[in-house]
Amino acid sequence: MEPVITRFAPSPTGYLHIGGARTALFNWLFARHHGGAFVLRIEDTDQVRSTEESVKAILDAMEWLGMDWDAGPFYQRERFDLYEDFLRRLLDSGHAYHCDCSPEDLDARRKAAMAEGRKPKYDGRCRDRNLGPGAHRVVRFRCPDGGATVLNDLIKGPIFFENAELDDLVLRRSDGIPTYNFAVVVDDITMNISHVIRGDDHVNNTPRQILIYQALGEPLPLFGHVPMILGPDRARMSKRHGATSVMAYKEMGYLPQSLINYLVRLGWSHGDQEIFSVGELIEKFTLEAVGKSASVYNPEKLLWLNGHYIKESNPQELASLLQPFLEALGYPHREPEYVARAAHTLQQRSKTLVEMAESMSYYMLDEIACDEGAAKKFLKGSMADPFRRIVQALEEAEHFDEPSLEKIFERVIVTDLNMKFGKVAQPVRVALTGGTVSPGLFEVMAVLGKATVLKRMRKALAYMEQEGEN
Repeated sequence: MEPVITRFAPSPTGYLHIGGARTALFNWLFARHHGGAFVLRIEDTDQVRSTEESVKAILDAMEWLGMDWDAGPFYQRERFDLYEDFLRRLLDSGHAYHCDCSPEDLDARRKAAMAEGRKPKYDGRCRDRNLGPGAHRVVRFRCPDGGATVLNDLIKGPIFFENAELDDLVLRRSDGIPTYNFAVVVDDITMNISHVIRGDDHVNNTPRQILIYQALGEPLPLFGHVPMILGPDRARMSKRHGATSVMAYKEMGYLPQSLINYLVRLGWSHGDQEIFSVGELIEKFTLEAVGKSASVYNPEKLLWLNGHYIKESNPQELASLLQPFLEALGYPHREPEYVARAAHTLQQRSKTLVEMAESMSYYMLDEIACDEGAAKKFLKGSMADPFRRIVQALEEAEHFDEPSLEKIFERVIVTDLNMKFGKVAQPVRVALTGGTVSPGLFEVMAVLGKATVLKRMRKALAYMEQEGEN
């Protein structure tokens, strides 16, 4: 078997979006599954719309997702001499010709053809004029007049195209820039691409590209066209369905492994399994398991997956990933080990890193704001004596870990005061976190540490004593 070489070839006219990332992922997984190579190519012949900012955004997104490439990135703008060599081969063999039809003339003839009920394609006027190069002239491909071109698609199956329905497409524009369909064929030939896996919006380009391969006498790669991604309303995926830029998900606190897992399941399956490690995906990925129908984007499913990966993550790793989000919230610097311990208490209840960072305010801030309603409801004067007894016991505590704290509360609240733990737990939670919802009370206390816990408990006690006097 010939070596498997796939490629991802984005145009740098914007950010890497969800559909493009899935295409890259399928190519990457296919190459890795077969022990082959994955090539990254930047298709930047559109010199007006292509930007360095977009190139950087694409490369950043690929690196964040962990899709490493074996060759490239190659830039089409640096390969114009190569395109000219292949263009000369087509001109010399009679498979291409120069055309001097003006855009205005072409438009008028298309309109006339439509008015007469004919297909509005190029009418071949310059085919046999034997024109040479010149100003304002393009180079066109001489498409066969009859017969059919067959695309044996690895995903969709055989698709037949009547050659008479195809156009004499432009290979090189009058400004000397090669067109997409020509440049991509030359690139894939010279990069020895064995499999072209891309979105099914390229299906109609494929017969034209096959004809160029045949005209050049070059072997065809195998083609596989992946169905598109639809929004929840089953319309084509767009910004109104949520973030479409890969890096926007990073900014919203998603983990790369959750996005990888979600993207691969948009169109590919392996039984009923939902959660895959990257190693499992490489082992199991095949094009035979890619569906033929469009996939529907489900933001709730992605959020669920992200929550799963946060739960499974190493707290030290989370501490590192959380850092930019904590800084964005203006929190004071804390040691990584402290942040990791705090993150560990929130893993089971956080769906994104943004949510986790926002939930960490009582861990990160020296002074916390207490919810007014919660304070009035729970920090009552009647709770002053239990708080006073707890503060005294905590001051005398030699150990401040969860088991030790639980024993202290059990002794003071249940044994000494004959009270139910729940009656005291919520006031303590409000005192320590400023609100009524948090991880386990002893978890929170162990992370905050003795000094901070006593400081906040004493402040709450002062509030209660003041309430008791009113």
